[in-house]
Amino acid sequence: MSDRRLLASFDCEEDLLAATTLLNSKGYRIVDAFTPYAVHGLDHAMGLKPSRLTWVCFVCGMVGALGMLWFEYWIGAISWPIDVGGKPWNSLPSNVPVAFETAVLLAGFGSVFALLGVSRLYPGKKVQPVLERVTDDRFVLVLDEADARFDMSQVEAMLKPFNLAALEERVVTTEGLQR
Repeated sequence: MSDRRLLASFDCEEDLLAATTLLNSKGYRIVDAFTPYAVHGLDHAMGLKPSRLTWVCFVCGMVGALGMLWFEYWIGAISWPIDVGGKPWNSLPSNVPVAFETAVLLAGFGSVFALLGVSRLYPGKKVQPVLERVTDDRFVLVLDEADARFDMSQVEAMLKPFNLAALEERVVTTEGLQR
């Protein structure tokens, strides 16, 4: 199975943002955007939903904190209660530092693994070269050509006012982008 993609490259981020906003408002499907650095507002211009990674981090942190508080209570009050200086067996203040550290640890690991899983970044994945100079000073917008009303000349005419540097058509196969 293969899909056709149109790669439009620009020299500055303002042109990329304006072109992305225009194409998204016209109903074209934007697959991705490649930039040498993070461009503020690009996710909004592409029409992306807010990331759910913060919720994954929060849930993992809460699981870590509550799990450690339960574990410390179980150890100190149920499994092996030891009377130390007359302190209560289920003292919450003494358990907070370890619960906090466990929350931070699980939130960090959960966020990293969720990011790697959602992004499909795993060991052994083949590198998919996009365009030359993308990591240096080019900004590339990737459009899907699967729509029946997709017209290459119309898209090119829409992108010309935004100082289009290059326009290239590629085929995506199981091995990645092909020329």
